[in-house]
Amino acid sequence: MAERKQIDYWLSDMDGVLVHEGRPVPGADEFIKRLSDSGKPFRVLTNNSIYTQRDLSVRLAAAGLHVPPSSIWTSALATAEFLDDQRPGGSAYVIGEAGLTTALHDAGYVLTDLDPDYVVLGETRTYSFTQITRAIRLIEGGSRFIATNPDPVGPSTEGSLPACGAVAALITKATGVEPYFVGKPNPRMMRGALNKIEGHSETTAMIGDRMDTDIVCGMEAGLYTILVLTGVMRRHQIDRFPFRPSLVVDSVADLIDLV
Repeated sequence: MAERKQIDYWLSDMDGVLVHEGRPVPGADEFIKRLSDSGKPFRVLTNNSIYTQRDLSVRLAAAGLHVPPSSIWTSALATAEFLDDQRPGGSAYVIGEAGLTTALHDAGYVLTDLDPDYVVLGETRTYSFTQITRAIRLIEGGSRFIATNPDPVGPSTEGSLPACGAVAALITKATGVEPYFVGKPNPRMMRGALNKIEGHSETTAMIGDRMDTDIVCGMEAGLYTILVLTGVMRRHQIDRFPFRPSLVVDSVADLIDLV
């Protein structure tokens, strides 16, 4: 494990780290409170593009975790920032929910199905065959293909749900065009959050529960990476990967004294 430097900035994944299936992870409330009281800048990250920052803040508050909207960074926000950087004032055909459409509107994008610059695929619980067909035809017509995140499935109380990555694969199969994924494990999302808190990679920690998204993304962004075992990853699975986290702990409760 890498030697720990002074950590002045914190980034944390949400699902599997702070909450699990809608319930707070034991110790997460005290960890967030300690972060807030310390005055150290932090952001809570999520690949979920369905909800706005305010929506997620309210959902976290219902679980007893008080995170202001401004301290949340989503793949939808990262996607809007990316598109604004690439083609300011552009247009997009969007498959997604309010978190994505609001972010794109705020970035000055026009949402249209008339010869858009981009087809942007995000998360939704109501994927429509009609919408997917329209996206395929627009991409065949020359629209560039962007997706908020590569996650193939998402969790629910009933079991797995098809997510953005799975639907993106369907569109790619039909068009032969691969999307550019903006969310984790793209280190661009991590660097975007880091810029928001004006942090420095050598003194920033990234907490996550997945080796293939959170940890590899943090590592590629040059951050101190912390794997918690309250999500999908188990300790015996870590050695399967060609990279390692800087630190492995059972949960965020073990990190309270590091803040």
